[in-house]
Formats: sequence, structure tokens, C-alpha cells
Amino acid sequence: MNIPSKLIESAVNEFARLPGIGKKTALRLVLHLLKKKPEEVEHFSETISRMRNEIQFCQRCHNVSDHSLCNICESPARDEQVICVVENIRDLMAIESTNSFRGSYHVLGGVISPMDGIGPEDLEIASLEKRVAEFEVKELIMAMSPTMEGDTTIFYLTRMFREKPVQITAISRGISFGGELEYTDELTLARSIHNRLPFDKYLSQK
Repeated sequence: MNIPSKLIESAVNEFARLPGIGKKTALRLVLHLLKKKPEEVEHFSETISRMRNEIQFCQRCHNVSDHSLCNICESPARDEQVICVVENIRDLMAIESTNSFRGSYHVLGGVISPMDGIGPEDLEIASLEKRVAEFEVKELIMAMSPTMEGDTTIFYLTRMFREKPVQITAISRGISFGGELEYTDELTLARSIHNRLPFDKYLSQK
């Protein structure tokens, strides 16, 4: 790609580092910004910088937040005794967009994957165990993507809490094996949450 300006080329290279953005799309975005007033571009860059520097992670569930507790954990309308356990923040947002779940969440920050060197100690499992005891949690809904790593994580957590007075359920198989939770349509995801199953029945679906 022949770009006549080193400044534009540098900006294009930075945009192209974002996921899903190729060089052509990056150039289109840069040229779009070039048409904007300087104060608009300044506001854009300040907004991104402020987001990166000031964003926090909820001390309870590890969701992104503007404060020490996210708006979900702070809400009195949410049931703290029902926790939906998800792999990442994108999955939390996907489930939340269905408007079908009124419990709380817990973001693990990944799944157990020995091939990638990710073990239980690398995830937010200790804080989940603390929440189960502190809030006398009645149900843990395992809402991991239906992959080998997701199922391994569910199995590990099920064994971990098997002596605790907490029910372990998993979202139903409305999602095909190997699919990603964040890309599932809202209706299918809502039904999977609503029709969740005890873990032993979840296994029998496979």
C-alpha cells in the first residue's frame, strides 16, 4: 500500500493492530479522522486514553466497571445467591443483552487449557469460592462456550464444589459444540440460560 505520508502510514499501522481491522479499513478510518475538526479528533483520542487509564474491574465479579463494584453487583434487584459463571467479559455482555437473567455473574478470565499453560490458579476461582461461602450461594450456572476447554473448566468447578450446599447447572445445548458464546444469537442464548440443566444431565447431552 503506497501511502504518501509517514504520519498517515504510522496511524494506519496502529489501527491495523486492532482485531478485525485490515490495512484498507485502517486507512479508511484514518482518512475519516483526517476530515474531522482537530477538536473532534482530540476528544476521540482523550476518550480512548481516559477509558484505558481509568477503567476498573469489579472487586466482586471482575466485570469492567467505573467503580470498585460494577452496576450489576451494586443493584439490589439482582440475586447474589445465583451466579452465572462466564469465561470473559464479552460473554457476560452477551448474556446480559438477552435481558433474561436477573442473577449475578462471575468472570473467570479464561478457561482451563493445559495446552496453553492455563491452569486453575490462573483464573478467578479463589474469589468465586469466597463468594459462594460469603453470600450462601444456592446455584452456580456454568455458562462456558461448549468447547473441550470449557467443559474441562466446568468439570473442575463441579468437583471443587461437590461438597458444598450449592447446585451446579449448565446452560442447555442450544449452542453447537465448538461455538463461541459471544457470537450466539440472543434468543438462543436466552433459551439456553432459561433451560439450564443439572451438570450430570448436561453431560448426557454430549
